[in-house]
Amino acid sequence: MYKQTIRNITYHFPDLKTLMAKATPRRSGDELAGIAAKSAQERVAAQMALADIPLRTFLTEDLIPYEKDEVTRLIIDSHNAQAFASISHLTVGDFRDYLLLETTDKQILTHLQKGLTPEMVAAVSKIMRIQDLITVASKCEVITKFRTTIGLQGHFSTRLQPNHPTDDFRGIAASMIDGLFYGNGDAVIGINPATDNVPTVIQLLEMLDSVRQKFEIPMQSCVLSHITTTIKAIERNAPVDLVFQSIGGTEATNTSFGINLNILKEGYEAGLSLNRGTIGNNLMYFETGQGSSLSANAHHGIDQQTCETRAYAVARHFNPLLVNTVVGFIGPEYLYDGKQIIRAGLEDHFCGKLMGLPMGVDVCYTNHAEADQDDMDTLLTLLGTAGCNFIMGVPGADDVMLHYQSTSFHDALYIRHLLGKRPAPEFEEWLLKMNIFDEKMRLKSGNVKLIEAMDFGINLI
Repeated sequence: MYKQTIRNITYHFPDLKTLMAKATPRRSGDELAGIAAKSAQERVAAQMALADIPLRTFLTEDLIPYEKDEVTRLIIDSHNAQAFASISHLTVGDFRDYLLLETTDKQILTHLQKGLTPEMVAAVSKIMRIQDLITVASKCEVITKFRTTIGLQGHFSTRLQPNHPTDDFRGIAASMIDGLFYGNGDAVIGINPATDNVPTVIQLLEMLDSVRQKFEIPMQSCVLSHITTTIKAIERNAPVDLVFQSIGGTEATNTSFGINLNILKEGYEAGLSLNRGTIGNNLMYFETGQGSSLSANAHHGIDQQTCETRAYAVARHFNPLLVNTVVGFIGPEYLYDGKQIIRAGLEDHFCGKLMGLPMGVDVCYTNHAEADQDDMDTLLTLLGTAGCNFIMGVPGADDVMLHYQSTSFHDALYIRHLLGKRPAPEFEEWLLKMNIFDEKMRLKSGNVKLIEAMDFGINLI
């Protein structure tokens, strides 16, 4: 039992998961689940009580019983006590203060990563302002490699997302070449297939790989099919670079996705067996999003932000190249408006980075949410200052296959120019060689190589 008194009113919280849910900044998903604070005063009381909780508590009080959830078992069994030792005496409030110290630098934060459980990280985020989330995340550097180096400070990458509602290869190729013209694709060129079957996936993979080889592009490709489909494609010798899967923070959520930790391990090992990376072997690509556990009725009474952060423990176990929170994709039932989406995106980025993950954010919303592109510009700019590893590059910011609003090819140019950030080094070298960018990373146009590339892309199939 936890309690906190404010103005002669004592608020009681029966267990840790209730306390964390009540302490969460307001969002529609927790209200839908009936676990949110009933008032701003109750939320503040919960945050005050949470700040006084020793970090050690999260190692002894499971939000989901150990024997009932394999994600809980993974969190507890993989906890690094040695990495945790230096902060083991702190409360959640003390931990916030420690993270914000100027002397708590990149090296210290890197050392802490494996000593932090997702519940500790989610808890401290709940008592942090937006500027706190940005400040701490900006001190974290998480670098991963396959054919490009992603996450270096001073660099900003994109996933080029050339989706098509019928998987039309010419349409995909046109969007892909267009994105390359704007310097997009250094994180990955990734297609969400409209049809998740092995033959289609293999054809898309072969098309992507033919473009890579034709123009000697230092890039990795991915078709975001279900991991079991990808495993079958690997068995047929398809040119698979990255192995994708959506994941959640509870065993029941992952069951709703048709996966478990053993299936993820099988996909990871299948990807490694191909040995396609040239400068590294980070090859898993995970996507997450606040609300997925609630939408699957698999949240066990845990607030959606804590469920999201638990998914990062799953991701961390498989050394991913990319982790992407698709922050506003599920809809206003879970994140109602621009204010909630902005806060959630910064929370997710902070929590993932603190746990040692190469975090990207799909800065996005659905058309029935109380949000617009101005909100997305705000979140995009804040994430740029926070050191986000990558965002999406979607033609016109409007995904015609998934029917949601994201970020455009131009948005990456905006952040790079505004903040003086550059693409991944290997990809930057290629952009210069192709005469797409100049030495100051300014966009060029009208050269013969671009015209040849467009002709090739459109007529590829």
